[in-house]
Amino acid sequence: MLAVVTGANSGMGFEICRAVAAKGYDVIMACYDMDRAYEASARLKKEFPDVEFDARFINLADLRTVAEFASALVQEKKHIDLLMNNAGSLQDERRITTDGLEYNVSVNYVGPYLLTRMLLPLMGRGTRIVNMASLMYQFGRLPLEEFFTAGCKGSYNRFSVYGQTKLAITLFTLELASRVKELGITVNASDPWIVSTNIIRMNNKVVDWLCDTFFRPVIYTPAKGASTAIDLLLNPAKAEQTGTFNKNCHPVHLPDRVQNHVYKFRLWYDTEKIIESIFQGYGLASPLA
Repeated sequence: MLAVVTGANSGMGFEICRAVAAKGYDVIMACYDMDRAYEASARLKKEFPDVEFDARFINLADLRTVAEFASALVQEKKHIDLLMNNAGSLQDERRITTDGLEYNVSVNYVGPYLLTRMLLPLMGRGTRIVNMASLMYQFGRLPLEEFFTAGCKGSYNRFSVYGQTKLAITLFTLELASRVKELGITVNASDPWIVSTNIIRMNNKVVDWLCDTFFRPVIYTPAKGASTAIDLLLNPAKAEQTGTFNKNCHPVHLPDRVQNHVYKFRLWYDTEKIIESIFQGYGLASPLA
């Protein structure tokens, strides 16, 4: 049995690796910081000596590395039982990747989209895909003309961009779930709530000190934040559950504007075209071809 977890070297990703390893899954730890990844895999190996932990490089802000990561697994013909798209980003200023995408959009949405789509041939009946979403989707409106390259309309706002990406990954969850349901593959979204990780740092000494002193003690630990995703990955009772958004280990009703979002199908189409265009720009065939 094999699990693939992105952002696996710390925080919720590390806790998810620990949980699936405890159930006997070998784990491919897809990470950006390989020094921390090797350290994390060594810690897990001491705890679970019979489990294989394979730390591999991926940078969701560089789609070529995503394609290389996925292509290697396809060539190795490794059957994937669990895919956890956990890695995320909340940048405090607009950054553009080498692919021409807004950084958060690439890490939180396009990178996981490409990874998941490329790994589908390695999945089958019983495979579970979980995407880390957020209730911040409620603040997303998906201005598609600006979404991929700027994140949002007008001046940059980190929370607005984050909300756009979480709406996008939620819509991807719903659409993918409907497309692979007959294959016996389930796809669900997990909301971790507000978790005490470095992603919530504001890079302001006063604000961060106040946060560390008064806010972090009362918000979720990484283990608590990961609990819903772990439940979706491992709970036998959730084996047939698909196309749902979950918080505190229970499905949450999504409003009609999300379930039947005007851009749900167009977002899928536009994402495919964006990926195709990026790889054509590098003189490479689209990895989704």
